Amino acid sequence: MVLDRENIMTENRYDTIIVGGGIAGLTATVYLARAGKKVLLIEKNRELGGLVNSFSRHGFHFDAGVRALENAGIILPMLKDLNIDLQVVKSPVSVGIANEILNIENVESLNAYRDLLKRLYSESDQDIDEVIKTIRRIMKYMNVLYGVENPLFKDLKRDTSFIFRKLLPWLPKFLLTIGKVNRMRLPVEEYLDAVVSNQSLNDIITQHFFKNTPTFFALSYFSLYLDYFYPVGGVGKLSEALENKIVEFGGIIRKSTTIIRVYPADKTVTDDKQRSYSYNNLIWAADLKTLYKITDPINLTDVVRAKFEAVRNKIESNRGSESVFSLFLEVDEPLEHFGKIANGHFFYTPSRQGLGKTHRQELAKLITNFKNTTKEQVLDWLDRFIALNTFEISIPGLKDKALAPPGKTGMIISLLADYNLFKKVEEAGWLEDFIQEMEGKIIKVISDSVYPMLKETVMNHFSFSPLIYHHRIGSSGGAIVGWEFQKEMPVVNKIQIADRSVLTPLPSVYQAGQWAYSPAGVPMSILTGKMASKKI
Repeated sequence: MVLDRENIMTENRYDTIIVGGGIAGLTATVYLARAGKKVLLIEKNRELGGLVNSFSRHGFHFDAGVRALENAGIILPMLKDLNIDLQVVKSPVSVGIANEILNIENVESLNAYRDLLKRLYSESDQDIDEVIKTIRRIMKYMNVLYGVENPLFKDLKRDTSFIFRKLLPWLPKFLLTIGKVNRMRLPVEEYLDAVVSNQSLNDIITQHFFKNTPTFFALSYFSLYLDYFYPVGGVGKLSEALENKIVEFGGIIRKSTTIIRVYPADKTVTDDKQRSYSYNNLIWAADLKTLYKITDPINLTDVVRAKFEAVRNKIESNRGSESVFSLFLEVDEPLEHFGKIANGHFFYTPSRQGLGKTHRQELAKLITNFKNTTKEQVLDWLDRFIALNTFEISIPGLKDKALAPPGKTGMIISLLADYNLFKKVEEAGWLEDFIQEMEGKIIKVISDSVYPMLKETVMNHFSFSPLIYHHRIGSSGGAIVGWEFQKEMPVVNKIQIADRSVLTPLPSVYQAGQWAYSPAGVPMSILTGKMASKKI
C-alpha cells in the first residue's frame, strides 16, 4: 500500500517525526525543536519519559523505572546546554549482605567493601583481592571515559578553551582506554569463574547483573554508585523538564497515540486512529522489534530492501534482556527509621549463599517444561528464588523528604525477573495468584532480615511485573536495558563507533534509545537521541 501524500493534510507534514517519548525521544525532539525544525513527538502513553518517569499514589511518590541517574559526562552537560535548571541531590548507595551493611561514601569505600566480603568469605581472601584489583582498574578507566563533558553537548565553535584545555589532552587517553575496555568484553560470569572458586561469592557479585553482562560494564558498578544523583521531586522531573523545553521551542507532542505502520518509501507513518503523517526524517526511539515488524518495504529499491530484510532477520533472531519485578510499598513508619539502616538506594542480599543454579538453569528448565510443571513446583522454586536473591531497594523520601507523607515511607523493592515465566503463568490462568505470592514472599524475606518494621507497618502494596513493563513502555519482553548480551549483538556495542548506532537501512530513518546501542542506560539513550538529531 502506498498512500497518496497529496491527500495528507499540510499540518500533518513534518521535517522530523520522533516515535517514542522516552528519554531518547525527548532528547532528539528538544534539540531538533531548538534548531527550528518542525518536529512531532508521538508517544503511545498518556505520559512521557518511559523508564525515566515518576508517579504518585496516596501521597507517596514513586519512580516507575530507574531509581537514580548517573551523569556519565552526559546528563549534566545536556542540562547546561539546554539551559535547564534541574535541582538535584546526591543519591548515596548502600550495599548489604546478610547482617553486613556498607554505606558507600567515596573511592576509599572500596576497601571497606573488600573487608566486608572477606569477613563473609574468609576462605577466599586472594580471590577477593583479585576482584577488587580489577574493579580498581575499571574505576580508572571510567575516570578517563567520563573525564570531560561529552563534546556533543558543547558549542565547540565558541568554546575553544574547552577544545584546547580539556578535549585535545583527553583524546589520547580516551583512545588508549577504549582499547583496554574492549579487551574486557568477556561475560562477567566467565571472568569470575576463572578468578573466584567459591560459587556463593561468585553469585553475590554477579546475581544482580543481567545475564552475560560484559565484565567491564558489570564491574564498573562501584564507579556508578559514586556518580548517582537524584532530581528533587523524583526521576521523572528530568523528563518533565525536557518536555517543557520542547513546548518552549515550538515542538509538537502527541500522546496516547500508537504508530501502527511505517511506509519508508512514501515517508509516511499511520497511527492507531488511521491518521497519517508525512516526514522528511523519522527517528524511531521506541522498541526496534516493533519498527521492523510494522515497516512496509514496498516500493523500496532492491538494494535497500535486501539490507532491510537482513537487519530485520538479525533483530528478530535476538531477544531483549531480562526484565524486573518491582514491588511498591506504602509504609506507616517514619523515614528516619529506615535511614538509620541504609541509604535511600540500597543493593541488598539477605543470604550469603547466593542463587547458584536457582535463577538461570532451574528457571530455564522450568519454563521449557512448564506444561508438565505443577503450581506447587513453581512456588517451591519461587521460595528459593526470593530467599537467595539480590534486591535493589529505593526509598525516594530519603533523597527528598517531600516524596512521602509526614511520618510515613514509600519503598520500591526490585529484582531481575524473566518475562517468559510470567507469560507462561498468565497463559496457565493463575497470574494474579503468582504475583500475590511473589509480593508476599518479598515482604517476608525483607522484613525477616534488614527491615523488621515491615512486619506490622505495610499499609498498601502493589507491583509492576515484566508483563506490565512490556505493555507500558512497549518494550519487547519487558526488557529494560535493550538486548540480551550475546557474542554477536544486533546493534552497535563499541563506544568508538557509537555514532553508527543511530543508522538504519531505511532512507531518512534513524534509531535512538535503549535498543539502538548495547549496553544501554539513561546516559546512552540520551546520547543516541542527540546523535540522531545531529545526523538530521
